[in-house]
Amino acid sequence: MDIAERVLNGDRRAVARLITMVENNHPEVRELMRELYPHTGKAHVIGITGAPGSGKSSLVNKMTGEYRKRGKSVGVIAVDPTSPFTGGALLGDRIRMQSHATDKEVFIRSMGTRGSLGGLSRATSDAITILDASGKDVIIVETVGAGQSEVDIVNSSHTPIVVLVPGMGDEIQAIKAGILEIGTIFVVNKADREGVERVLVDLEMMIDLAGYGEDEWVPPILQTVAVRNEGIKELVDTIEEHMKYLASTGGLDKRIRDRVRAGLKDWIREEGVHIVLNNLKEAGEYEPLIDKMVKREVDPHTAAVDAIKRVRNR
Repeated sequence: MDIAERVLNGDRRAVARLITMVENNHPEVRELMRELYPHTGKAHVIGITGAPGSGKSSLVNKMTGEYRKRGKSVGVIAVDPTSPFTGGALLGDRIRMQSHATDKEVFIRSMGTRGSLGGLSRATSDAITILDASGKDVIIVETVGAGQSEVDIVNSSHTPIVVLVPGMGDEIQAIKAGILEIGTIFVVNKADREGVERVLVDLEMMIDLAGYGEDEWVPPILQTVAVRNEGIKELVDTIEEHMKYLASTGGLDKRIRDRVRAGLKDWIREEGVHIVLNNLKEAGEYEPLIDKMVKREVDPHTAAVDAIKRVRNR
């Protein structure tokens, strides 16, 4: 069997190999992803975002255990900061999830952001597709942090979850970064810490001010202590309630359409950059254009528009 067939049969080694090929921009990837795409769209994709130190990895670890108790297979993609030297992920989430290392129904992969401003790279999106095609029931994507640049998780998941923790100024971070707009569920982790009441009150106040309609999903606020497995069952129950809500209101179709639209924009953007740059380089115009910009003979905006026009007219 070729690698695509093996992925469709749930072969863990094939899944790992194909994700590596995606990260390395292997020339065969495009054809392989074309084969897999018709077999996707069945997994429930959950996004986990929040400030560093909020216990996201511990939460994901316990959520994985809860889903396994319910007989569901799980894929975990932990998006970590990228090494500026190797391009790889700096943190090893497999180390933090050793309890699932021998479970054949759990696949865990750490991936780097690779400079993506949204915290998620195109490789991460392809990894979600690969895990979906391999038959995973649930795919959990844990992002690198929280802030204005983390909104990609909305377009990559059905259920985006924002994790906050007492004593870290998260309530101010939420207001500044606008992360309240991306969360369908809010989790206050490490809820045994002092200051939890303040975080809960602030969140409730901000959700009230948002003015949700009568038939809209109002983001619930849950408390967890992940290291002690407290509140995890309730969290997974709420995630499943959100999926049922989407399915019953037509929201699921909208989410899927939004994900596809965002993915198309990203690919057009990425492919367009390659086409323009490669065209300029092949025509011997790339470095001369850089020289003009260095000498301040042309500004970046004009140079970019001119480059696109040249490619279009060839």
